[in-house]
Amino acid sequence: MAIATFAGGCFWCMVEPFETREGIIQVISGYTGGHVAHPTYEQVCTNTTGHLEAVQIEFDEAIISYDALVSLYWQTLDPTDAGGQFYDRGESYQPAIFYHDEVQREVAEASKAHLQASGIFKRPIVVPILPAKPFYAAEEYHQSYYKKNPAHYERYATGSGRKGFIQAHWEGK
Repeated sequence: MAIATFAGGCFWCMVEPFETREGIIQVISGYTGGHVAHPTYEQVCTNTTGHLEAVQIEFDEAIISYDALVSLYWQTLDPTDAGGQFYDRGESYQPAIFYHDEVQREVAEASKAHLQASGIFKRPIVVPILPAKPFYAAEEYHQSYYKKNPAHYERYATGSGRKGFIQAHWEGK
């Protein structure tokens, strides 16, 4: 089993795209990248902890590759927006790829360069690729939110502009 960690705005919207793939063992919503141990949601929302909302994915490399996960990651967010994602703004909503070893770093860097060269986005891809830091699971009510509160999740994903953006840039590709 291997671990991948991605930040892409609100972690509610980062779970379903990964959790529904074959080879995924679990997807945990949480916080990483900051300087406060065991932060709470309320602390992270103050944008003073340095943490980003993120997902940590445990996966079976014999079934799904890290490269496939990174490719999927790009299709879950606006990689040209460093200030947050959609209507979620601020430090805790910034995107980032956190690598756990040198191979993951190389795969992420190559994938980022390939996406930039593809021309799908006219603006630069600004997602940083950073060494993994301690990851802290979010409160239980945030875990698999799309399953627990499907109507609210759907309103959020649509109303924030995320769903439309993803469809406009990736549907049929």
